[in-house]
Amino acid sequence: MPDTATDIVKDSSDTAFMVDVIEASKEVPVIVDFWAPWCGPCKQLMPRLEKAVKAAGGKVKLVKINTQEHNGVSTQLGVRSIPAVYAFKDGQPVDGFIGAQPDTALNEFIARLTGESDPKEESKTLVARARDSLAAGDPGGAAQDFAGALALDDTNAAARAGLARLYIDGGNDEGALQLLQDAPECCLDDPEITALKSKFDLRPAANAPDPTSDLAAKVAASPDDLDARLELAKALVGVGRNAEAVDHLIYSVGKNRAHNGEAARLFLLTIFEAEGTDSEISKEGRKRLSSILYA
Repeated sequence: MPDTATDIVKDSSDTAFMVDVIEASKEVPVIVDFWAPWCGPCKQLMPRLEKAVKAAGGKVKLVKINTQEHNGVSTQLGVRSIPAVYAFKDGQPVDGFIGAQPDTALNEFIARLTGESDPKEESKTLVARARDSLAAGDPGGAAQDFAGALALDDTNAAARAGLARLYIDGGNDEGALQLLQDAPECCLDDPEITALKSKFDLRPAANAPDPTSDLAAKVAASPDDLDARLELAKALVGVGRNAEAVDHLIYSVGKNRAHNGEAARLFLLTIFEAEGTDSEISKEGRKRLSSILYA
């Protein structure tokens, strides 16, 4: 096929779509940019998209369709917002995005189509973008990027943990738990994955009635009843009072570390994992535990 600039980037229409896109995509991937003259973001995206396509040196083509004049194909594809960009390979849509994108995203988009991208590196880039979205108050965008990163690299623990946390925040505990259970073996020791699993390990206590008052009275009456202290610590965790639970467990370890198979120390570690490495409860608690263990 001709390798000219006009062939690589061209305007098209509904009637020419079959030839310009469907048939042409059987030779090289074809990117379709649905735009309109009144659309500001379209005018921002188009020149940068054209530049990226031309830089690919004929490995992809760009077809531009003005939806104000030709809206048949865009309607069939369910386009509701523009700019809308679709990529076709072998006559079928295979990728796409909505809205203006930064140059790095455009280059990654084209690299995926030409097979020149590194899935693992692109997955890391999506995780970084997802975290930026979270910082900007856009959990929806973050979820989309975390999911995309996981699709590119199933072993990306940060993507899996990030998506699981968003599921939990959205009330989808079942979805989060499934993500954690499906984690490949290489992810199981990741701190974020471990912390989330620990949160679920502590959930059963959260569903139980609150017995903290009775247990606190029992411990007050018999301070060295370490079994009662452990039960009180579990009850406190169940109602979200982790800092108080740590205090009781630290006391127990100080009194008798080996009691009940080091149950107090092991439960402390579970709390620290659930809290995460950045938690003050975790950091301060680990310092206190170390001062006892290595005194």
